Amino acid sequence: MSKNSFILGVTGSIATGKSTVVEVFLEQGIPVVDGDIVARQIMEPGQPALAQVAKTFGQKVLQSDGGLNRQALGEIVFSHPEKRQQLDQLLDPYLRQEIIRQLQEAAKTAPLVVADIPLLYEKGYEQYVNQVAVVYIPREVQLHRLMERDGISEKAATQRIDSQLAIDTKAERADWVIDNQGTREETRQQVTAWLLQREKGLPLRK
Repeated sequence: MSKNSFILGVTGSIATGKSTVVEVFLEQGIPVVDGDIVARQIMEPGQPALAQVAKTFGQKVLQSDGGLNRQALGEIVFSHPEKRQQLDQLLDPYLRQEIIRQLQEAAKTAPLVVADIPLLYEKGYEQYVNQVAVVYIPREVQLHRLMERDGISEKAATQRIDSQLAIDTKAERADWVIDNQGTREETRQQVTAWLLQREKGLPLRK
């Protein structure tokens, strides 16, 4: 990464409200490398990652135009945990390479770049950023929001939350914790205050 550019990793857990935080950075014209978008980009027609997926799981995961048949792939991996793990391991190097490439490209011209990566700690991406911000809400609030947002049972919501590193653990490891328990505006103010601190050259707080 460029020595003159600061890379901020932004992460959280399911239903903690990371998109609200990232939105503020985008509004300020700060480049954001979105891990979810990159994950879709590497599976576009003609990309080596998609070719490898087709080779591993069969041509049935491709549409007639050469694009990914997400439904067909989903039917294979979601009912077989070992297949899902195989897919994750297969895609990881392609995803990592492209995320790093986009961060390096953005860092050439921008003094601040945001790396929006949902599984930042789970996949070891903290080594590529200067600091990590974790968007935090307590687990019980997270559970309630997820049930309400997706219209799912407590059991299903608990399973999804437990598939990721605990939000409290992420908060302990973070350089900066963004408390998202309040209003949308209160969350936005925390981000704005951090940007102002950085602009003034003040120490960036925990």
